[in-house]
Amino acid sequence: MKVLGIETSCDETATAVVENGRKIRSNVVASQIDIHARYGGIVPEVASRQHLLTIIPVINRAMVEAEVTWQDIDGVAVTYGPGLAGSLLVGVNTAKAIAWAKNLPVVGINHLEAHIYANWLGNDRVPVFPCLCLIVSGGHSDLILMKGQGQFKKLGRTRDDAAGEALDKAARILGLGYPGGPAIEQAAKHGTPCFTFPRAWLRGSYDFSFSGLKTSLWHLAQREQISQADAAASFQWAIVDVLVGKTVEAAKQLGVKQIVLSGGVTANQKLRKHFVDCAPVPVLIPPPHLCTDNAAMVAACGYYHLQTGESSNYELDVVPSLSLG
Repeated sequence: MKVLGIETSCDETATAVVENGRKIRSNVVASQIDIHARYGGIVPEVASRQHLLTIIPVINRAMVEAEVTWQDIDGVAVTYGPGLAGSLLVGVNTAKAIAWAKNLPVVGINHLEAHIYANWLGNDRVPVFPCLCLIVSGGHSDLILMKGQGQFKKLGRTRDDAAGEALDKAARILGLGYPGGPAIEQAAKHGTPCFTFPRAWLRGSYDFSFSGLKTSLWHLAQREQISQADAAASFQWAIVDVLVGKTVEAAKQLGVKQIVLSGGVTANQKLRKHFVDCAPVPVLIPPPHLCTDNAAMVAACGYYHLQTGESSNYELDVVPSLSLG
């Protein structure tokens, strides 16, 4: 079964063709980083207009790279939330139009669930249930218990800033540019974590909080001249310490068989290494290019939805605040 995946939840226009939920035939991503960098963050109206310009060329390119025709495609999977409403509308309406014209089933995919299914791609191993899933990105820091295919229970979430959002704001405070995650990671390579930043452990819950950490960095930068590299290394370590510490503790308490990472922040090498070093169970992490937003993960997730007999939903609408579990 070959599934066409479409992802337009934020500022990447992405399309992919995935076979049997595992094999990537094509995975095309048109990034808008250069467009939004001048603003220091994503402008929703600009993002949605750019999706309109690029969605059809990206789909055509994905089909060519996969060496398939429409007769080879068995279904269409599209992100319908969470995300920016205007951006999501471009992807969902394009997917429904294609499915209607080509007489194909179309399924809506939760963006957070899709991130988890990136672990079925590009790895020799696949997740073992029950597993503990950590989703960390610009908009989300969620801890999810996955008991089986499509069986999710939310254990914790961020109460304020997500980890990726905090990294973006920290990079802005330090004048490191956009996007913040890669900028902080690059600067941190040349520094040492010599500043002691607060950790919000929120004992008794699986929730996260990074707003106080960001505020602490702002006050430090206002009080004194600081090394960008040392501040970046210290800030990065504070986030890594909490993400790993809370996830490892949850894994021990719940007795899961595996920890599964997903989301753009999990491309961070410091985070990946610390998880592998500290986890009491095996850790599964997608390759870095599958951690960030892409359509292969949407197509992989769509395959499992279609396998369960999920029917077409031509009335599918966007849900910008959609959650998982």
